[in-house]
Amino acid sequence: MELFLRFYLLFGTLHVVNPNGGMGYMAKQKTKFVCQECGYESAKWMGKCPGCQSWNTMVEEINILEKQKNRSYVTSSGTRQKPQPITAVQGEKEPRVSTTMAELDRVLGGGIVPGSLVLVGGDPGIGKSTLLLQLSAKLANVNERVLYISGEESVKQTKLRADRLELASDQLYVLAETDIALIEGAIDEVQPSLVIIDSIQTVYQDEITSAPGSVAQVRECTAAFMRVAKTKGVAIFIVGHVTKQGSIAGPKLLEHMVDSVLYFEGERHHSYRILRAVKNRFGSTNEMGIFEMKQLGLEEVKNPSEIFLEERSQGAAGSVVVASMEGTRPVLVELQALISPMGFGNPRRMATGLDHNRVSLLMAVLEKRAGMLLQNQDAYLKVAGGVKLDEPAIDLAIALSIASSFRDQPTEPMDVAIGEVGLTGEIRRVSRIDQRVNEAAKLGFKRVIIPEKNKGGWTAPAGIEVIGVQTLEQAIEVVLGR
Repeated sequence: MELFLRFYLLFGTLHVVNPNGGMGYMAKQKTKFVCQECGYESAKWMGKCPGCQSWNTMVEEINILEKQKNRSYVTSSGTRQKPQPITAVQGEKEPRVSTTMAELDRVLGGGIVPGSLVLVGGDPGIGKSTLLLQLSAKLANVNERVLYISGEESVKQTKLRADRLELASDQLYVLAETDIALIEGAIDEVQPSLVIIDSIQTVYQDEITSAPGSVAQVRECTAAFMRVAKTKGVAIFIVGHVTKQGSIAGPKLLEHMVDSVLYFEGERHHSYRILRAVKNRFGSTNEMGIFEMKQLGLEEVKNPSEIFLEERSQGAAGSVVVASMEGTRPVLVELQALISPMGFGNPRRMATGLDHNRVSLLMAVLEKRAGMLLQNQDAYLKVAGGVKLDEPAIDLAIALSIASSFRDQPTEPMDVAIGEVGLTGEIRRVSRIDQRVNEAAKLGFKRVIIPEKNKGGWTAPAGIEVIGVQTLEQAIEVVLGR
């Protein structure tokens, strides 16, 4: 018998005689090595993954392949599905369920879509479980049945966290389970409109031999939850752990399988949290929600511009305020620059919240077009408040903050700079200039420097002066003088 099994494992598919006649096929069992970071598969073990260049992430898994015959177009409900012209498909507007949290609704694109699968990622301790437990309680309070499944905490521990946050509702059901078969049974029994899975790395299927949290387990469990969401019309939120590189643990395929991917960002030792959508099939991926962690959980921040500017220093060189668009919301943030002579070797270029290449490009433009000798200067730039900015409209504010620090000359505290800077030193137009200027006027700013091409077609609010500039040198003259 042992010799027979060795022969089978070595030579692949084993043909057996079908009792009804003909030849049949037994399962073909193979061993493969899968990277636990990116999902790269290999027939042999390697110390370094060729896909993501990570060391010691290849884990052995067993792959079972079965030969399937007579495959047809069959949906998960068992009905036969045929191709049809797109013009014959009846289009329906997706209904949405409000979370009663305006910031979360904004990021989701207007609310929760029934039958959607949403992945929430973030660093440990950032507040993912707190946010989802609050979401569950708020929906339960408006008579929406919610099932909260925790694979990391017991039911009593979840109850303690709910008591600390002062959350309670008869429509909120809790369960501590990691077997996906039992979880699907609980969903059928409770019939909820929302299911929370905390977290996907703890859920497992018995048919898969690898440990919970492996690539195979995460992938298959996510696919199972996707089938449940689509067939039963229940919205499912799953929590995904984040690796030290900042990406969701498991293969990148996981992000392609879900409908939306939300990242919860922020410093663990600071009270403010930022929720971003990096993928959303039902809305924009540029939206941002801001929360503040307090004793009773996360609270929405109605006006984030005030928070980002509340600790701004007055009369400090290298500080410039910019109006950036985060989705459909204008946000005013402070850009800080520190330019100092280099001590030795090559000059350093460091940026927090900004693209390092963008900073180097703008410093080259300042040196060439504005006559500033920056090649022997160290440059350190930061976006105050922990926000990450990547749109072209922040170019002018970056350049002005560098120029202000280089000259050691403070800017006017009531100025706001908006504009894209070209390689020839021109200031190019940006989008939604009226919303940006209106936000600056609401917070009491007196003057805004914008591209000359953006001055027409809209009316500036009262109490704020709008100055149009065409070149970077002209903008420096307006803000800092000659």
